[in-house]
Amino acid sequence: MVTNRGELVKGKPRHYVRITSAIPEQADGTADPNTAVIQIANGGGEHPARNIVGGDFLQLVRLGVRAANDPLIVDSVAVIDQVLKHELPHGPCWRRYNHDGYGQKADGSAYDGTGIGRSWPILTGERGHYELAAGRDPIPFIAAMEKFANAGGMLPEQLWDADDLPKRHMKFGGPTGSAMPLCWAHAEYISLVRSANDGVCFDRIEPAFQRYVVKPVKNLHEMWSARHSIPRMSHGKILRLIIAADANIVWSINGWASTNKADATHISALNLWFADLPTEKCPDGSVIEFTFFWKKDQRWEGKNYSVVVYKPNNGK
Repeated sequence: MVTNRGELVKGKPRHYVRITSAIPEQADGTADPNTAVIQIANGGGEHPARNIVGGDFLQLVRLGVRAANDPLIVDSVAVIDQVLKHELPHGPCWRRYNHDGYGQKADGSAYDGTGIGRSWPILTGERGHYELAAGRDPIPFIAAMEKFANAGGMLPEQLWDADDLPKRHMKFGGPTGSAMPLCWAHAEYISLVRSANDGVCFDRIEPAFQRYVVKPVKNLHEMWSARHSIPRMSHGKILRLIIAADANIVWSINGWASTNKADATHISALNLWFADLPTEKCPDGSVIEFTFFWKKDQRWEGKNYSVVVYKPNNGK
């Protein structure tokens, strides 16, 4: 979910990406966000995944999973503000993500499979929730959403964020030809009003907030599974392998010059097995390689997996 090599904003290489793409040749694999390439729908083209951003990560703060002042959150906010934010006559509004092709074309003509995604009022509401979580005033964002509505109080899906096009009836800050009303946007407005009245995001999950923000407990493990086959892990952590059947694990950190063995442990309540590899002392830059011997079938996996150890602040 995070790149350390973002190129969108100078001095902000580490930020959340919108999507970490899959590995085409590995159905359950996930690519490295630093090097992956992603094909954007709606004619958006092909781009490095590290340079495609959206405000989706703000939900982590809203739900209580991350603190509003977490350095990664703050840097990611700075990136989307520079890349996606548009100051409109009635207030700030954000596009969904850069290179979004879902919207009317530059000449104002209708979306026909390609176009330019414009600013969405719902995202102003989402930003208002973040500002509230950060201890700031959400009222300006409520007021902006109210002003984005038409004379009948209907909120549009998208707002025109380019120069006026009188012949197309496109006015800077006014509705595009998108859906109106967008019920999703109205729901977000009501949610923000409720949250502002409560003084806290109404959908914050309190146990998560206490666990991850109020009294955070350091995570000592990095999780790996067939469906989440991470390409790298933070230095100083234990690699936990989560598997669907009992197995012996053979692993190495020196290119198989020597090997180590581990047995999987069964968790009956979850019907899965796991094994912890004592990798917390593996040096930065080392490669952990491992494979499985499946006990039930009495067979080897037939291929090796690898995870690179890195220090998050070293710019890799």
